Amino acid sequence: METKTKQSIEQFKGQTRLPKFAIPTSYDLYLKLDLTACTFSGTVQVNLNIIEHTKFLVLNVLELDVHQVWFTNSNHQTYKPCDVVVLNGEDEILVLGFDEVLSVGDGVLGIEFSGALNPHLKGLYKCTYVDGGVKKNMAVTQFEAVDARRCFPCWDEPALKATFKIRIDVPSELTALSNMPVADEKLNENIKTVYFEESPVMSTYLVGVVVGVFDHIEETTADGIKVRVYCPVGKSDKGKFALNLAVKALDIFTRYFSTPYPLPKLDMVAVPEFSGGAMENYGLITYRENILLYDDLLSSANMKQFLTIVVSHEVAHHWFGNLVTMEWWSHLWLNEGFATWISYMATDIMFPEWKIWTQFLRQTADGLRMDAMEQSHPIEVEVHHARSIEEIFDDISYKKGSAVIRMLQGYLGDDTFQKSLSLYIKRYAGKNAKTEDLWCVISEESGLQINSMMDDWTKKNGYPVISVKSKDDILEFEQSQFLSSGLCGDGLWIVPITVSIGSYIKCKTFLLEKKSQKLDISELVHSPHQNKSTFNEKNEEECDEHFWVKVNIEQSGFYRVKYEDNLAARLRKAIESNCLSATDKFGVLDDTYALCVACEQPLSSLLSLMDVYRKELDFIVLSKLINVCYKVVEISGDAVPDLVNDLKQFFINLLLFSSEKSGWESIPGESHLNVLLRGEVFLALVTFGHDKTNKEAVQRFQALLNDRNTPLLSADTRKAAYIAVLLNTSTTNRNGFESLLKLYREADTVQEKEPLLRCIASCPDPNIVLEALNFMLSEEVRDQDILYVLAGLRSEGREVAWRWLKENWDLIFSKYGAILLHQFITYILTLFCSNEKAEEIEEFFVSRVHPSFTRNLKQSIEEIRLKARWAENIRQEQSLPELVKQLALKK
Repeated sequence: METKTKQSIEQFKGQTRLPKFAIPTSYDLYLKLDLTACTFSGTVQVNLNIIEHTKFLVLNVLELDVHQVWFTNSNHQTYKPCDVVVLNGEDEILVLGFDEVLSVGDGVLGIEFSGALNPHLKGLYKCTYVDGGVKKNMAVTQFEAVDARRCFPCWDEPALKATFKIRIDVPSELTALSNMPVADEKLNENIKTVYFEESPVMSTYLVGVVVGVFDHIEETTADGIKVRVYCPVGKSDKGKFALNLAVKALDIFTRYFSTPYPLPKLDMVAVPEFSGGAMENYGLITYRENILLYDDLLSSANMKQFLTIVVSHEVAHHWFGNLVTMEWWSHLWLNEGFATWISYMATDIMFPEWKIWTQFLRQTADGLRMDAMEQSHPIEVEVHHARSIEEIFDDISYKKGSAVIRMLQGYLGDDTFQKSLSLYIKRYAGKNAKTEDLWCVISEESGLQINSMMDDWTKKNGYPVISVKSKDDILEFEQSQFLSSGLCGDGLWIVPITVSIGSYIKCKTFLLEKKSQKLDISELVHSPHQNKSTFNEKNEEECDEHFWVKVNIEQSGFYRVKYEDNLAARLRKAIESNCLSATDKFGVLDDTYALCVACEQPLSSLLSLMDVYRKELDFIVLSKLINVCYKVVEISGDAVPDLVNDLKQFFINLLLFSSEKSGWESIPGESHLNVLLRGEVFLALVTFGHDKTNKEAVQRFQALLNDRNTPLLSADTRKAAYIAVLLNTSTTNRNGFESLLKLYREADTVQEKEPLLRCIASCPDPNIVLEALNFMLSEEVRDQDILYVLAGLRSEGREVAWRWLKENWDLIFSKYGAILLHQFITYILTLFCSNEKAEEIEEFFVSRVHPSFTRNLKQSIEEIRLKARWAENIRQEQSLPELVKQLALKK
């Protein structure tokens, strides 16, 4: 090939991906850490395959100083570049220009470099731990998505896999961990050099290093894999639950994928400062301390469940993501959607009594909510800028992705789906894959051409709402794109439809492939009873009297359903008579709420439906009911403030039955779901101002102040007590706020601190909210924990929070990375509910927008406008005040 002599450095600017002149095959990486000065230096030698004659080598670098560079070809000739140009800014590349043409073939590129351990929880960063009352530094990596380049010069793209041989110089008293086992250690006075075994091929974002002080516990699996959990000193017993989970999860996934775990060891490390929840570095999973460490007394049932799902998710990535990796970030959902889906499968195997698949509906509901926005994006999304990648680690990639997988699994059947995934992992092990590669394997295994059906769900925004009408014995189905804005979308999908007719033993399944379709159900309506076996046998007769139609059985499909009035009324009766499963009761409520937000149905319809859930005791249904109650109270505060107290009374009445059944204190032998329910119900009653519950909560809080181990306030009910105390707090009566701060300062476990942080900004007094926000930015709160404080903000504090955000924006933007910036934007901006405020926010950010949060900002502004539209629609409902009054009086 003729050499391009007119190449210049300019041509490499503004490119989404690196040029493919050279492909790395292996890295030899040496790092020397100075934890006192918070700096590092190193050398990387990269074995390259030059595949095109070139005078340039282009790789990724960010915020590193490059000192020496050389290239040695296969004939042992060494070349020094004449140009060494680092383009930080938008490009994040290192361009090396040579006088001589580098010939096709193998060679080694060597680079000496140095950098600073940054405080922003990305790249190779510093965090602190306390040793004998003294703060000390440690080092951790977080490279996903594109921050390996902050630690060493590299080809920082997922498809450019290579092997890694790593060695690190660290103070001799510290533990150094990486992806592979330690091969050797050499001591030189107070510095030790730790040599790690060479890794199999992997992407740069999966390289991991941790240097610090830890205790650890370990187990060896039946397959000989050494699994360790590294914990803060003195807390190794808190790692036992996670260790046990990891050992079980490795066995589950090894069998499910018919492929062994690819490495000789798996380390899981609790690090004191971490921007996300966990990171699946190959063989070295890093976690926030409060997610990996479990305390029988101080961890809530909800946290135990979350820990189980997260550990399963990260271990699953070692197959879906690490062994088989997406070809480019557009296919991120192949990593995150599948890891999310299969983490629920593993959790269900380990804890079947948790009924975790019913709780998976929350994933689906969150995906449906985001995907109904105009600022949504396809599951497979174009990525044009490195920093915008961080924005697609969102509810579409994780939650819509996992829900679409669940829908496909239901359509194909468990056995076919499992065999397909097993074949896919085998075929692409050690390689990269695109979404269409997966569809081809599934089509091959199942004999069904699923490409066109699945392209509908992954390559375009949105999903359909299925409108259902009944005429004689014919059901009419019509699909249209569902948008919360009420606008008409033009999407058309191939939709797997499931229908139940008056009973779970009378079902139909078909593909809706056109805009509309009819289904003859006469054989189901008039057929004699078969043996009843599937659900609630004692109620079947009663329910059959009220002929009802439920579309999307068990909410297995990623779509919404809108019933004509007659069918909706029959479904309400079926719910009241307890004829529907918990998942279907959840689905009817979630769909009705979404239609209400989109102004497709009035609030009065939603409230009438909620009224039939009075005797509900199932956790997932009550959890959805409580969530809808919160949202209705929030919107009513702006739309119809005069009705808020009556609405709260109605919601209290809805929840009293379940609160009386559950009581404040745990019952020996009760189910995990009952424990979850107790926490949510009492928190809701406190929030809605139920006097008796508030007084009880405050008394129990006093018991906690007197005795930190009191049995009167469990980990699951503490949040309800904290909120009760804050609701009684004001500038003139600060006792509650001061008490919570005192508890926080005296707590010595992350399990105690997190719930306190989640509540301190929930006070209705704006002055206290301002104090909480300033406290959040103080040295007393770790950067990683600010999201807990922000999550507690309520509408009463929105004006002061927005003013505070504007005043502190420059500090916040310079101090925090993209993941944390998203939290500030989402939690503060979406509290508003007027077009005027949306315009004010847009104006403020005109000169401050950045690729790392552009989409997030647009989505938040859209949410404000959607709420403003909904509020206006509620104001127009003339019959609403009378209905609310009746519901509030109804016991």
